[in-house]
Amino acid sequence: MASELVQSPEIQAYLDRISGLDQEGGDRRMKQILRRVVSDLFTTIDDFDVSAEEFWAALHFMQQGAPEFGLIAPGLGFDHFLDVRMDLADKKAGTTGGTPRTIEGPLYIPGAPIEKGRARLDDGEDTGEVLVMRGTVKDLNGKPVAGAIVDVWHANTKGGYSGFDPSQKPYNNRRRIETGADGSYVFRSVVPSGYSVPPQGSTDRLLQSVGRHGNRPAHIHFFVSAPGYRHLTTQINIDGDPYLHDDFAFATHNDLIPEVVRQEDPEQIRAEQLNGPFSQIDFDFTLQKAADAAEAELMARSRAPAPAGA
Repeated sequence: MASELVQSPEIQAYLDRISGLDQEGGDRRMKQILRRVVSDLFTTIDDFDVSAEEFWAALHFMQQGAPEFGLIAPGLGFDHFLDVRMDLADKKAGTTGGTPRTIEGPLYIPGAPIEKGRARLDDGEDTGEVLVMRGTVKDLNGKPVAGAIVDVWHANTKGGYSGFDPSQKPYNNRRRIETGADGSYVFRSVVPSGYSVPPQGSTDRLLQSVGRHGNRPAHIHFFVSAPGYRHLTTQINIDGDPYLHDDFAFATHNDLIPEVVRQEDPEQIRAEQLNGPFSQIDFDFTLQKAADAAEAELMARSRAPAPAGA
């Protein structure tokens, strides 16, 4: 029996994008086969109401034999499809509002240093443009959420993540920030770059076979949590990136593209104790109340371990 969701115009168009059938290039037969395989797996997920936790457990099993499944899954649209299903479930339940969710990706590492109110993410060795990002964590009524944890991680200017890139120190560009009484957070870092899947790796060869690329736009990941509130998994994209609306992982969300302001005001530069212009992003996170304790917890899935001795 065909899944009503998978047969919807939105998901059918999404399958065309995943398989490369919406563009020239690549092997047409491969595109058609890939579209059928992904469509059937989407249908299986929907027909059996496969939970996100069940999906990630199955993916971990496959990764033990083929590590690049962690990149193949978002590249074939599964991460975003799971978000679509959760968004639809929220809509049916009347649960609306708040900062949109989007995919976690495979590069989170637990246990980043925690600081109160303000943090510096980078270790000072990257010569990229300084970034200052700030905002407030609040509830649906606009009330600040004190004691919320903003867990943030991103790539360096070469597209590498600490813990996966051996040239970086542990927890570079990774911190947890506890909001103050006013719900505010601030961090200083460097403007990250996007990245691509490993050249000529399994994911790259698969995507090339259907005329697609394996590039992600520059982005910053977040977990935002607080007692009594739904755990939020999201990310923002850096406006102006050439792959902003052509993300191989389909994670771009229009409400998650804040303005990037190049701050050249001498007073603002001095206030940040810098010697020259910097990029600034203002972004507030809005959390929903949790219906139960499970909604306040981080989704269960296999993740990279914390660095030894960190």
